[in-house]
Amino acid sequence: MRLKISQFFLSLVIISGLMLGGCSTQQVASNTSSPISTATSTTSEASAKTTSEATSVSQTNSDIPGLADLPRLEGRATVVLTVKGSPITIEVDGTDAPITAGNFVDLVQKGVYDGLSFHRVVREPQPFVVQGGDPQSKDPKVSADRLGTGSYIDPKTGNARYIPLEIKPKGSDTPIYNKTFDATAQPVVLPHKLGAVAMARSQPPDSASAQFYFALADLAFLDGNYAVFGNVTQGFDVVNKIQQGDRIDSAKVTQGAENLKIPGK
Repeated sequence: MRLKISQFFLSLVIISGLMLGGCSTQQVASNTSSPISTATSTTSEASAKTTSEATSVSQTNSDIPGLADLPRLEGRATVVLTVKGSPITIEVDGTDAPITAGNFVDLVQKGVYDGLSFHRVVREPQPFVVQGGDPQSKDPKVSADRLGTGSYIDPKTGNARYIPLEIKPKGSDTPIYNKTFDATAQPVVLPHKLGAVAMARSQPPDSASAQFYFALADLAFLDGNYAVFGNVTQGFDVVNKIQQGDRIDSAKVTQGAENLKIPGK
């Protein structure tokens, strides 16, 4: 574990009440989960598995149901979120997280994030995350206790869109999909460093949809459990000032839009 023992136990206190929810209300009711519970279960599972199982990536795109129907980012893109009039620049990495990055850029292009709020901000007793992107938060009448349970609903189908957990270990040509793994045994290409941007989800690995979070510190214990897809390159001072309830004025793709590939187009 990369954190000192004392820091790790302090982190347990922080995360115990924090749910990075990415599912619908119905799913969350039965599948709510916190990052630490996921990380703990993953550590237990890892003790019963060989490292080679985690590092062996035999999946191809055709092995993963629905993957071909999801947006994909082939390369990099730059997204600028404006919060209270100030910009936050995010470099989105479609090279190492093509589906996760493609989903985010596609939702930005659709205007999904415009007007949404940051419903969870945890800075005490130590910096943790700023989380937002719940589509329900666009409606100011939605009660606060529902925020953190919403997903993106595709207007064409009326169904929620979820993406598979996608994490690329160092030394692998492709990401691992659909499962968590012990990142202490196999480090990841996109770690939870200060300024990382990652997808929130509930307990099922493939439950991320629209919600995302900024890492306010190095959070190595989340590696292998949540999918990082980018980093803040400018405006982290703006992230540090975000308060619960603050809204995204706008989200725009400023570079790399041509790298977004939409199935059927």
